[in-house]
Amino acid sequence: MRYFKALAMAAVTALGAAALPAQAANVDRTFCVFDIIGANGDIYNVMKDYRTSAVNWGVNVHLKPYTDEKIAAEDLKAGQCDAAVITGLRVRQFNSYSGSMEAIGAIPDYDQLRTVFQVLSSNNDSINSKLTSGNYTIAGLLPMGAAYLFVKDREIDTVGELSGKSIAVMDYDPAQGQMASKVGMSPVQSDITNFAGRFNNNSVDICFAPVVAYAALELYKGMQPDGGIIRYTLGQLTTQVVLRKDKFPEDFAPQSRKFLFGQYDRAMTVIKNAEKEVDPKWWIDIPPKDEARYDEMLREARIDMTKSGIYNKDLMTLLRKVRCKYDSARAECANPVE
Repeated sequence: MRYFKALAMAAVTALGAAALPAQAANVDRTFCVFDIIGANGDIYNVMKDYRTSAVNWGVNVHLKPYTDEKIAAEDLKAGQCDAAVITGLRVRQFNSYSGSMEAIGAIPDYDQLRTVFQVLSSNNDSINSKLTSGNYTIAGLLPMGAAYLFVKDREIDTVGELSGKSIAVMDYDPAQGQMASKVGMSPVQSDITNFAGRFNNNSVDICFAPVVAYAALELYKGMQPDGGIIRYTLGQLTTQVVLRKDKFPEDFAPQSRKFLFGQYDRAMTVIKNAEKEVDPKWWIDIPPKDEARYDEMLREARIDMTKSGIYNKDLMTLLRKVRCKYDSARAECANPVE
């Protein structure tokens, strides 16, 4: 009797176990991470913590460092990476919405940047659809800092004085070249691996970079003895995670975006520490009337570049709404063209 009772209990246990869904094993995925410092850089360090959290999202993340961003992006397209961590300027080829974050003059300060990141990190159908294009999905953003003009001559403190100067522009970002030409500068096609060298060895008069490049790329050498940094935010640079959609669980991207938004303050600490490293003597403050001219000039350029398809119209509308939320007195708020 005890035998049959034990057999019955075993059968019930087996049936119950069969009815429970099997725990899916984590999948292994390769992330190609661009960090100009390589595996010792700040971006790569954030991704190490990301790797730990991703285990809970069903993915074993294997990080592969790249110091050449172009190769990281090409390896993603070739399927040698399941995801890539690259700058927003390179993201545009995978997603025009998120890839327009670097639009010139579109996000004036870090408070507004946080608000934009918060919107793009929210898990709702509208945002999810905008952050997916074909087989690519944006799975989070990190700030790299405001970009400024580094100049060799500190007398360049007005729009008019930019005319005739040479500037290093990224060859994969047509907006930079168009903007340079618009104010009479001579654009010199460059990339992230050589623009600093060209500025430091006097091949160009001006370069466009975040403050973190001041020490990391030794841009202070190019400013000596009479140069400086124009204190006007030309754009906000970002690092973004791009996934091959078919390689990841459906809910991976929203969890990834939430995690990276949680790293915002950590990234900003790095940026603010970099700003503290800049000797105050290098900063160049421009006259208020010229700042207004910059604002209007960049707004007109954004409108033109949106019409030509360089910038995404939906994102430009969002960024204009954020600007007006923080400063409703802006002229564009009464006449919302973007």
